[in-house]
This record gives sequence, C-alpha cells and structure tokens, in this order.
Amino acid sequence: MKRIGIIGVGEIGRAIVAGLCDGAGKPPEVFLSPRGAGTVAELSERYENVQVCTDNQEVVDRSEVVIIAVRRLDRHEALAGLRVDGDKVVVNVMAGVGNDDLRRTLATDAPLVRAIPLPAVRERRSVTVTYPSHPVVDSLFEHLGGVLPVADEAAFNVFSALTGTLTTHYSYLATLTSWAVDHGIDSDDADRYVRGLFQGVGRSLSDETRSLHQLAADHETPKGSNERIRTTWFTPANSGALSRALDELLADL
Repeated sequence: MKRIGIIGVGEIGRAIVAGLCDGAGKPPEVFLSPRGAGTVAELSERYENVQVCTDNQEVVDRSEVVIIAVRRLDRHEALAGLRVDGDKVVVNVMAGVGNDDLRRTLATDAPLVRAIPLPAVRERRSVTVTYPSHPVVDSLFEHLGGVLPVADEAAFNVFSALTGTLTTHYSYLATLTSWAVDHGIDSDDADRYVRGLFQGVGRSLSDETRSLHQLAADHETPKGSNERIRTTWFTPANSGALSRALDELLADL
C-alpha cells in the first residue's frame, strides 16, 4: 500500500507513524487528521512522507487504508458525516467498538478490520491481533512486528481484554521500586535496578521454545526466593481475582 490515513493521532497513532517511517526503505505516504495540532505538526516535520490534512474527510479521500484511532467516546463527533467509499480499507483500532457499530456510524460498504496495535509497533516489535483477516491489513501489521488474525470477534475480545493488564504490570514494577525506597534505597538506584531486572526477563520471552510456565520454573530454585514470593503473594485467591477482573472486562467488551 502506498497511502495510509490515520484519524486520531494519540499514542497508538504516533507509534504507527514511527513504525512505518523510522528505518523504512521507502515508507508510504501518511495522511494525518488535524486534531492534536502539536503532535501532528511534529510528525509532519520529522518525516517527509507525512502530511497533515485540513479535515478527516481529506484523510479518507487521499488514503487507500484508513486507520481510525480516536477514543471510543469521541467517535461519533470525529466520524460524523464522513464519506468512506467502498474501495477503501478501514482499520478500526478503537477499544470496545465493534465493526457493526462502526459500519452503522460510517454507513459504508468498505471492508472493516479490527486491530489491536500496541505502542511497541513503533519499533516494529509488537504482534497485532486482527479480525477479520484481510491481506492488506495483515501485511501492514506484519511489517510493524507481526500479525495474529483470529477467527471471530469473540476471540478478538479475549485478546483485547488481555491488553487491559499492561498498566497493572507497570504499577507492579513501581510498587517494587517504592518498597526498595521505603527500605532506604535511593529512588534512582531502585528505579534503574528494577528496570534492568525486568528488561532481562522481557528478553527471555523471545525464546518461544519454552512455555511461560516453563520460563517461570526455569527462573526458580526449589524453596528459593522466587518460589517464596510467588507462592505467598500470587496465591490461588490472587490468581482467581485476576481471572474474575478479566472476565468482567471481557463482558463489557
């Protein structure tokens, strides 16, 4: 594809632009909606192939693939009156907004594909879930780190619920840092150590020959420190609470 439009240039929109443009041989033309003037101006100045449009209709008209990344609550205002011809491909990255809902809003016959791109697409290191599978969209996200097409919207929503755990992970790391500070460790030192500790863990995830359960076991010594924290803090009750929270989120999705 040669022309990609993005309506809603927040964190995910920025990440997609960076992934498409940084280190790419010949990046596509990218057309951005004007909302968020500071962000889109900065992106258009950084990349020669990125242009800011006068309005969302111009984004659609100039693009082959249109990525809609506005916030769920803003979608009706942002998309009101938008004309999307059937020869476009629309990528819906709005959390909790199904394709039937979006099709009613746009009143279009164009192909609609849901996707869950994560911020790591900026480094082309994130696997993006899509539904339904579409060759153009799957090719786009394969370039941005990998694609995982799923069979139905129910499966898509399960993966969408999993993304709701990201900030919990960051808060977990922040809690570890705060605990160290409470025990007299300098905050910068605690922050640096915790980041380094879990960056190493993150790199081990690239070894797909071992299951996640196996990775956990390989990092434990019987009756050692890791086993002690896992079994006294991440108890069956704790695990059950996490599963219930995910079930409730899935029901809302």
